[in-house]
Amino acid sequence: MSFNDLDNGALGLLLTRRSGSAKTMTGPGPSHAQLQHIFAAASRVSDHGKLAPWRFLVFEGDARQRMGEVLADSLRASEANVSPERLSMEQGRFLRAPVVIGVVSRVREAIPIPEWEQILSAGAACQNILIASHALGFVANWITEWYAYHPAVREALGLKSGERIAGFIYIGTSAAPLEERVRPDMPSLVTWV
Repeated sequence: MSFNDLDNGALGLLLTRRSGSAKTMTGPGPSHAQLQHIFAAASRVSDHGKLAPWRFLVFEGDARQRMGEVLADSLRASEANVSPERLSMEQGRFLRAPVVIGVVSRVREAIPIPEWEQILSAGAACQNILIASHALGFVANWITEWYAYHPAVREALGLKSGERIAGFIYIGTSAAPLEERVRPDMPSLVTWV
């Protein structure tokens, strides 16, 4: 079977998916109906114990601007002498894409399901969001930067004990052609045992 035979199937999607820069995204983004498909795909990941060890925060419209204010306020409170340029950049960070999905990893402790498996399930949910976005014709970028770990941001987002940001996934339409990057040399990474 040639690669062309795979173009319209699931394997073709997997083999053509690539991240697009959040800095070069524009509208349109996914509609609410399309987001429901994206979340349905995210929920189809491996989930030992049927725990749903993840949840999703959707930032669109004015919520993106409000999140920018949270980022700027958090930065002001934790860093002395933050430049106006940096504050402006943080205020506009979530405006780069029409939709941003925060994926929250929810680890339950003191149960037979290992924490590591719960965390991996949240990561798999992120990957399915990327693939579903690609299948719907959008470009997406999974980002975890300083704000994913900042205590004030976590508090503003209402994260509870055992919850962490697995990533913020920016989804939109690419305003620039996507570039293919060099992929790993698979023979050096695969061992047949």
